[in-house]
Amino acid sequence: MFQQFQNLLTDLKTGARKSAEASKAAYNAPKGEYYPSVLKMRGLYQDELNKLGVSLKETPVQAVGAAGARLLTDLTNDGTRGIYWRYNHPLAILGAGAELAIGKEAYRELGPTKTGLIGAAISVPATALAGAYDITNPGEMFRPKGYAQSYAEPGSEDRRETTQPVPELFERFFLGRTGRPLKYETAKQDIPSLTPERYGNYLRNYYQDKGILAGLVKGTSENLEGVPEARVVGYPVTIPSVTTAVGGIAGAAAGIRSAPILKQSFRRGLAGAVLGGGAGVIAGNIANATLAAKPVEQKLPTTAQYEMMQ
Repeated sequence: MFQQFQNLLTDLKTGARKSAEASKAAYNAPKGEYYPSVLKMRGLYQDELNKLGVSLKETPVQAVGAAGARLLTDLTNDGTRGIYWRYNHPLAILGAGAELAIGKEAYRELGPTKTGLIGAAISVPATALAGAYDITNPGEMFRPKGYAQSYAEPGSEDRRETTQPVPELFERFFLGRTGRPLKYETAKQDIPSLTPERYGNYLRNYYQDKGILAGLVKGTSENLEGVPEARVVGYPVTIPSVTTAVGGIAGAAAGIRSAPILKQSFRRGLAGAVLGGGAGVIAGNIANATLAAKPVEQKLPTTAQYEMMQ
């Protein structure tokens, strides 16, 4: 029984390894695969996988391992999401910046699976610090503080509960939607430091300010939690998210370039991404704390602001 389990694990690992090799070959082909998406399983990737002897009919366990690795490659490279948001979303810009800093040669040598894991080590903490989701709130589908669920019960007083968790997760992590701000009383339960003035100012910025590029980019010195925030196509970007991304990219690039042989650069790149991102977290939080260390004047909201709170 134990030997059968070991054989199962070995086949799964073999399938995952061959999937990474197939993704790399498809990426480096003359007309290479730009998006390593699970929607493109029948293209160059599948051809390369067949060459490596993996098929659902002949090697079903390896095929399962390969499919799992392919899904991981898609998620860490924004493969499917990249089809519709390339260069018009902060995460797409982050990915392009990482590729530029790390270098095309390293990307070709490591392949999409390994570079995707390095990218995930940068993007996961960066997006968490942006406030796009709250990693500490799994019970409410990672709803960010101060924002409503998209699928709350119609007419409900407390819009922090969702009636459709699967679409909620899809919109939050696949489409990058945070939801709309809660009414003031409920948002203050999430954020005790929230004041009527800050809330009213943020809602005016959120709904009324024109921003730049036809409203695609907006910025405010204080979001609901009292720190600077920009919104790119509705997606939040904060100082810690930027410093984490920059630090992670710089660390990954330095780690990869320090490797004596490019083929051995994956671990150093991953370690560099984690260490550089960690330094960026500290720097960004210090910057936020410095900017937030100012007296906040308590004011009642105007009539227009009060109406927006309802």
